[in-house]
Amino acid sequence: MAGDLRLAAHRIADQIYEKLTGEKGVFSTRIAYVTKAGPRFNLWVADADGENAQSALASPEPIISPAWSANGSQLAYVSFESRKPVVYVHSVASGQRRLIANFRGSNSAPAWAPDGRSLAVTLTRDGGSQLYTIGSNGGEAKRLTQSSGIDTEPIFSADGRNIYFVSDRGGAPQIYRMPAAGGDPQRVTFTGSYNISPALSPDGRWLAYISRISGAFKLQVMELASGNVQSVTDTTADESPSFAPNGRLIVYATRRGGREALMTTTLDGKIKARLAGQGGDIREPDWGPFQR
Repeated sequence: MAGDLRLAAHRIADQIYEKLTGEKGVFSTRIAYVTKAGPRFNLWVADADGENAQSALASPEPIISPAWSANGSQLAYVSFESRKPVVYVHSVASGQRRLIANFRGSNSAPAWAPDGRSLAVTLTRDGGSQLYTIGSNGGEAKRLTQSSGIDTEPIFSADGRNIYFVSDRGGAPQIYRMPAAGGDPQRVTFTGSYNISPALSPDGRWLAYISRISGAFKLQVMELASGNVQSVTDTTADESPSFAPNGRLIVYATRRGGREALMTTTLDGKIKARLAGQGGDIREPDWGPFQR
């Protein structure tokens, strides 16, 4: 009952926000995140303010890289419960899950194609860490990259045409873009010598990522058209940025006061808020889509 009231209040807030700004509000959207409390890992689905968290999976082994499907009905994630990284997809409504990628070696970093029919994943089954696509029900994986370096952390552009990913093919981790079916990658980040964890705004204008600067890990926001980059936090252990579906906010994990926390920030870094969350170390947030 309280959950119904919260949802009704969030929907009203969304309507007010849209009336005031002309843009859809994100009060009734959801986030996924992972906590570690003692030896237990938990994957949570919560309201956008971090409240009303429901456990999707509890495990004594690590859970990483939750990723929402574009329609918000499914979450992909990586579980180590079989003592190595394996990719699953979880139905948010039913709690049922299915195995997507369990090839020889490591299976990691799932990212949904916008149409929900396939995922990009990072596999080491053929030796090095390379990018593949695989159907959303599993099956055979199609290799996308052929590099001698490490290629990982793929994400699709909102139109599904491109994949952005991290590669150290140039000697240090940088973000690249290539056609979604594979092809010649173009380097995207040139500021700094270590850039990882790309996230794209829904309108394709902005790229958020984590840059290592003088030993600190800091959230950066790049305007893709101009290449202008802005550092938007004063913390030093930022990770896992993810855009709100209206593109106005970024959620990320960081350390504040010696504890791991989830934060949101505006794209210019001027307004920040700490989200409520379950106890324990909290990390790996992913912001879900608008409710359909």
